[in-house]
Amino acid sequence: MPKLKTRRAAAKRFRATGSGKILRRKAYKNHLLQHKTSTRKQRLSKLTVVDERDAENVRLMLPYL
Repeated sequence: MPKLKTRRAAAKRFRATGSGKILRRKAYKNHLLQHKTSTRKQRLSKLTVVDERDAENVRLMLPYL
C-alpha cells in the first residue's frame, strides 16, 4: 500500500490530545477586536475539542494523527 497523504491545511489547524480527541481554535478572534470585551477575547483564545460529528472528517484528512 502507498503512504497516505495528509491534508496540509487540516494539519495546521488541528492537533490531537493524549486521549485521542482533536483540538481546534475558536473562531472570531482574528480582527474587529476592539469592540469585544477582554473576557470574551480571553475565552476565544482557548482551545476546544472538535465535535464528534466533525471529528470523523478531520481524522480522514489526518491519517497519521
